[in-house]
Amino acid sequence: MRRIKVLVVDDTVVMRRLVSEALSGDDDIEVVGVAANGRIALQKLDALKPDAITLDLEMPEMGGIETVKELRKDHPNTPVIMLSALTVEGAESTLEALAAGANDYVTKPSSSGGMDQTIAHLRRELLPRIKGYFAKDEPVTAAPPVRPVPTSGAPRVATRVQAVAIASSTGGPNALEAVFKAWTQPLSVPIVMVQHMPPVFTKSLADRLDRLSGMAVHEAEEGQEILPGHAYIAPGGKHLEVRQAGPRVVARIHEGPPENSCRPAADVLFRSVAETYGASALAVVMTGMGKDGLAGCEVICQAGGRAVAQDEATSVIWGMPSYIVRAGLAENVLPLDQIASSISFKLGNSLASR
Repeated sequence: MRRIKVLVVDDTVVMRRLVSEALSGDDDIEVVGVAANGRIALQKLDALKPDAITLDLEMPEMGGIETVKELRKDHPNTPVIMLSALTVEGAESTLEALAAGANDYVTKPSSSGGMDQTIAHLRRELLPRIKGYFAKDEPVTAAPPVRPVPTSGAPRVATRVQAVAIASSTGGPNALEAVFKAWTQPLSVPIVMVQHMPPVFTKSLADRLDRLSGMAVHEAEEGQEILPGHAYIAPGGKHLEVRQAGPRVVARIHEGPPENSCRPAADVLFRSVAETYGASALAVVMTGMGKDGLAGCEVICQAGGRAVAQDEATSVIWGMPSYIVRAGLAENVLPLDQIASSISFKLGNSLASR
């Protein structure tokens, strides 16, 4: 396989060197150049022809968000991965960069760690993301479908949906924005979500979705009641489950072991949704790397619930939804712009009042 050519853009000499060292240690990656700001990076594109770009957010002359906007005019498909500070400001700026066209992000390591720790962090976070954009489809070794799922013709008779569980990862923030923007009024059921993000970022994402949507969107809190017309996102670094508590359903937040190398993990949430809502649960699996959500989706379908997957054409990375589709679990495989309307249709187009 041809080595993946990467351009590293950061305003500090130290970070450029650390990112370059982290990437260059991999046989599949070649760092073809560095740049101290976005303007210099744009000037180097034609000569270097990078396959992917790592891009700092805060830089003099031309910062990360402005650079992404300019880059997308002539290079709409080049993967761009932002490097972001683990702060509220960094999270908000990262979401703006993603909305402007960046593909993904990694958080910068803490300054308290040594150089070896920093390089290890960057290598662990950056390499799978970069390689994910160039990986060829691999055979999916999933269990046989837990039940036959019709993909065309008349819809099957199903239990009324009482809860929607959504899972997403790479490309997820933009995908979630597209879905939530379409809901100008609250839905008649609650939504619970896992988006693979670190602490701080999930709160910023919840606030952003809340501003854009008719749904009330929260970063989930321990013991919080799960209510119709509201959406709850798992906090970064913690699992979210839903549990029956007398007549109410409430959120349970904990730091159990990661699953699929993820915390929060969609499988953890989906299993609890299956246990709490049974056949009235609807799982929605959108763009993302890996297979988180597959095992949990199987449990939801075994309980009589249903599943929807985002299609390959509109996914940034067709990893998570591809496993649902190939396992025969997806009742529908939909482009992003049809997911919100499909969910609304499955709810009977019934809206709750706020």
